[in-house]
Amino acid sequence: MATDARGAAVPLPRFPDGFLWGVSTSAHQIEGAADTRAPSVWDVFTAEPGRIKDGSTAAVACDHVRRYEEDVALLADLGVGAYRFSISWPRVNSPGGLDFYDRLVDALLAAGVRPVPTLFHWDLPADLTWLDRDTATRFADHVTAVAARLGDRVTKWITLNEPAEHTLLGHALGTHAPGSRLLFDALPAAHHQLLGHGLAVQALRATGADDIGIANSHGPTWPASQEPADLEAAAFYDLLLNRLFAEPVLLGAYPEGLGDLMPSPDIEADLKLIGAPLDWYGVNYYAPTLVGAPQGTEIDFGGVRMPAELPFSVREIEGVPTTDFGWPVIPAGLTELLTTFASRYGDRLPPIVITENGCSYPGLDDQDRITYLDGHVRALHDAITAGVDVRGYFVWSLLDNFEWAEGFARRFGLVHVDFTTQRRTPKASYAWYRDLLTRPPAE
Repeated sequence: MATDARGAAVPLPRFPDGFLWGVSTSAHQIEGAADTRAPSVWDVFTAEPGRIKDGSTAAVACDHVRRYEEDVALLADLGVGAYRFSISWPRVNSPGGLDFYDRLVDALLAAGVRPVPTLFHWDLPADLTWLDRDTATRFADHVTAVAARLGDRVTKWITLNEPAEHTLLGHALGTHAPGSRLLFDALPAAHHQLLGHGLAVQALRATGADDIGIANSHGPTWPASQEPADLEAAAFYDLLLNRLFAEPVLLGAYPEGLGDLMPSPDIEADLKLIGAPLDWYGVNYYAPTLVGAPQGTEIDFGGVRMPAELPFSVREIEGVPTTDFGWPVIPAGLTELLTTFASRYGDRLPPIVITENGCSYPGLDDQDRITYLDGHVRALHDAITAGVDVRGYFVWSLLDNFEWAEGFARRFGLVHVDFTTQRRTPKASYAWYRDLLTRPPAE
């Protein structure tokens, strides 16, 4: 937490009236009740030995499907204005699957919490693949079905979560579901997800929706040095992880040369769909990335094996705190990212919502998480002061949950979950965030 020269806590600055504060989760990570829905690619992936570090699965996870009323009560007590959750496509494909989301949305509204569903958060039905163009069309059908059922009460929508990570980790490096190690042959998965986003926006607009965004992950890319090889490698990394997923959505165009690599019978028509105007742009931010020229060895970076054949290498950022995931804690990177995007995209950048920001630390008295969140909230305010139009901030996450390939080893929640008893216990960071939301910050 920020302190002055005398060691006293510095009050948080005031945010604009109407600023939306929330928390985020995703279906596969918390819902459980796997026996009541069709399988996803993550169910297939976790069943393969060695895929999940602690050998766990999300079959039960936080048992949220059966305990959602308890979790909605936690949201109400927390005082958030909105709850970002995801809608499981495999659950929707199952008998009565949308009934659960009916109940959840009604409970949220009764508690005074705005529902903000994400329509795809990595849990693709097991019989589909983003390598096939038809999956984008199937996704639009899914979106139409969900909107028809919930659109009378849900007004704010998110199409996709982090297509960059789903492409890189799931299709290029194989460390996430579906576990493919295709390297640059994974690009069709990127294009088809973006096409699915465009078709989803079209489907939502057809229902009258007028508050639509996407949740893209972004972070500053820092070159390891000013040497030409490091600058070139960093620029390429930024192209793959930031520009490849931002520019089709914001500009209706791929960065130069990449459109030619995408599988499409009519790339211009696809890009017209992908680049349809959004009402806001979601950013998931965790940290900058230090990138240099290839080093000729495979390294482990944040639990992800980075192959030697990539035309860049990810380096450790030294001299900064890290989370228990090994991720660097650099709040100023959020300010840098947002001001860079505002400068780079100008009036093509709609208002921004931070759709994820959070950290993994153990324990109930999680002062490190409080320090992390305090620093990032201040960094966000710095970006607003610099002229960036930011409308909301969602903490990842409400609950400790199934953290993908890490299993249950990482705890991102404001609320501790005992995965044996399913007991929920609010952490110190939960109380800190509640205080932020209920006590007007200083001018």
